Amino acid sequence: MKRKRHPLAGKMVVLNSKSDTCPNGLKINGEKYRIEDWWINVTGGVSWMDANGNPAALMFAIRSARADLPTDDEVVYGKIGNFGHIIHTSELGEVVTDL
Repeated sequence: MKRKRHPLAGKMVVLNSKSDTCPNGLKINGEKYRIEDWWINVTGGVSWMDANGNPAALMFAIRSARADLPTDDEVVYGKIGNFGHIIHTSELGEVVTDL
C-alpha cells in the first residue's frame, strides 16, 4: 500500500533522534538527512517490519528498540552522506535551507 509522497521528500533536515548513533556506530543525532520518501513508498509497499534481510530495516529495528521509538510505519527512508537509513518521523528536525 503506497502513501501520498511525504511532504519533506527531497528536502534535507537535521535529525533530532533519541539515539546518538546507529548500532553500527554511525552518528545520526544532529546529522543532516536527505529524505527520499516514506519507507513504504520506496519499497513498493513493504513495511520495514517485513523487510527481512534489509540492512536499513535491521539497523532501525535495533535502534528503535534501544531508543523506545513507536513500532509503526511512520518512517521515512533517506541518506546521511552515502548511507541509507530509516528514520521515524518523530526524529525529524528542522529543514536545512543552507546547503
